Amino acid sequence: MTANHGFIQPSRRPGELGAHSLDLCHMVVPDLKVAQDFYEAFGLDVREEGGGLGLYAHGSSHKWVSIGEGPRKKFGFFSFGLFEDDFEPFAKRLQAMGVKRIDPPPGADSNGLWFRDPDGNLVEAKVAAKSSPDAKSQFGFTSVAGGLRGAPYRKDAGRTHPRRLSHTLLFTPDVLRAVDFYSRVMGLRLSDRSGDVIAFMHGVHGSDHHMIAFAKSGAPGHHHYSWDVGSVSDIGLGAMLMLDKGYDRGWGLGRHVLGSNYFHYVRDPWGSYSEYSADIDFVPSDCDWDAGDHPGQDSLYVWGPNLPDDFIHNYEA
Repeated sequence: MTANHGFIQPSRRPGELGAHSLDLCHMVVPDLKVAQDFYEAFGLDVREEGGGLGLYAHGSSHKWVSIGEGPRKKFGFFSFGLFEDDFEPFAKRLQAMGVKRIDPPPGADSNGLWFRDPDGNLVEAKVAAKSSPDAKSQFGFTSVAGGLRGAPYRKDAGRTHPRRLSHTLLFTPDVLRAVDFYSRVMGLRLSDRSGDVIAFMHGVHGSDHHMIAFAKSGAPGHHHYSWDVGSVSDIGLGAMLMLDKGYDRGWGLGRHVLGSNYFHYVRDPWGSYSEYSADIDFVPSDCDWDAGDHPGQDSLYVWGPNLPDDFIHNYEA
């Protein structure tokens, strides 16, 4: 009898209680039209929803980021996905650890578990389908044989459309405290860090090298969203198109050390960034990743242009 392989179950590490995905992020900005223009130029499907905006990958029904309007740009909350049978055990874990549950923020359509992390960031844990990848994302490098032209005309190059949200990075006054909280409470695992300056965390049920990361600052804040694309060419094309639209500040093209992804960061109108990312390391659900503490000079990038002076500045502080 031939087995039916048409449906692939999401990856899961047996016996481990932890979030499987970073399902949604929320932030507020002072002008929704400015946000819509930026993210549409970046290549996302921006939808007007309930007085705010939703950020989607083209051709996908999954909302990765919701955006509301407020007096200044500010990160709002994380929403993490749980398997359905982990919801009640997770609620009991919060109670046992003395993590105080709170009401959802006004306007949030959710029946999840809400609480705050040590920096005061709102966090939700809810039942959701696994949106983090179950295998390393496909990465393409196209070449041609001798005697053929490999590049298209610029007018025929098309657009870069990110496939999904890969991760987000937040500022924190205490990186190691954040790692401890998200390890014990959310069940995430440390991938790599550089002292108490920066740390990267992955999901135990299979995820990219990091679904969240933390960088040291004097106050909480948001640094960047990272969006997965399929090739270095997609990164370069996206960077060029953003430059054509007037978004001329950023950092790239380069390759990171921790996570290994190729990158180009585009500075948004509020001093934070959106990153085109390709070929990031993947941690399978059955892998015990060898987390390391890396020296500063070997923790940021293998190659690329010099780092902008204010790249690690927290404009939300």
